[in-house]
Amino acid sequence: MEWNELSVTTTNEAIDAVVNILMENGAGGVQIDDSEGLEKVKVITYFPSKLGLVELIPELEEKIKKLNNFGLNPGEAKVSLTNLQDDAWVDLWKKYYHPVRLTKYLTIVPSWEEYQKEQEDEILIRLDPGRAFGTGTHPTTQLTLQALETSVRGNESMIDVGTGSGVLSIAARHFGVDKVYAYDIDDNAVTAAKENFALNPISNNIEVKPNNLLEGIHKNVDIIVANILAEIIVPLIPQAKSNLKDGGIFITSGIINDKKELILTELEQNGFVVDEILNKKDWYSIIAHKPAKEDI
Repeated sequence: MEWNELSVTTTNEAIDAVVNILMENGAGGVQIDDSEGLEKVKVITYFPSKLGLVELIPELEEKIKKLNNFGLNPGEAKVSLTNLQDDAWVDLWKKYYHPVRLTKYLTIVPSWEEYQKEQEDEILIRLDPGRAFGTGTHPTTQLTLQALETSVRGNESMIDVGTGSGVLSIAARHFGVDKVYAYDIDDNAVTAAKENFALNPISNNIEVKPNNLLEGIHKNVDIIVANILAEIIVPLIPQAKSNLKDGGIFITSGIINDKKELILTELEQNGFVVDEILNKKDWYSIIAHKPAKEDI
């Protein structure tokens, strides 16, 4: 398969905003190359060549240049495409993707690297980026992992909506979740998740299928987690409520600062109680729960 490398030249201060713009246009994992200095940082991601990206470049450049309106200097704001063969794509991922400690106990390790635990209770997740479906190192994923780490008590059931690389599902099994159902609208993401589950034996009983959010899903689980765009979280909220047990936990992430109030309002209007808001840079994750009948 051939791949397109999409690269944005920007500044260090605009990195998070540029990543958000790319994610809104379908990017998953990104790489940051600041070897040429903080004023010429490259934000890099990959898309299958079958996706038409040429017409997207002017739109992306316009959005990035408009970051000036929000007090951010986007620098050159130059967007470029490079066509790559599959082997070249893999080699580039290996250049930028290395073991990363994400939480107190959790470390993401590329499938091709050797790594020795730094402490006895350290949890290792082996991960392949999965053709731009996420390396697990973006702030939104880190926030979700932190939320899971503090919310799981053991033996729960969980739905992972928009599973991508499957990193949240794998982490949930390590944290003690008993049964995990993972869904993604993209068939390629489902394939990538299955490959990553195979790299982590603890994940051998995760059920992963293609699905549009929770349409047609009727389960009764303890936890639902969704690290997706805020606009997509909105229609998910009532679906999540109908699939949660009373007292069940709903963890959302992928929420940029100016969308936080929208999600909080939608959660409250659908009867959820917000328990905690986590923050990293300009990103937010929200932990809420569906009240038990005796609490209403």
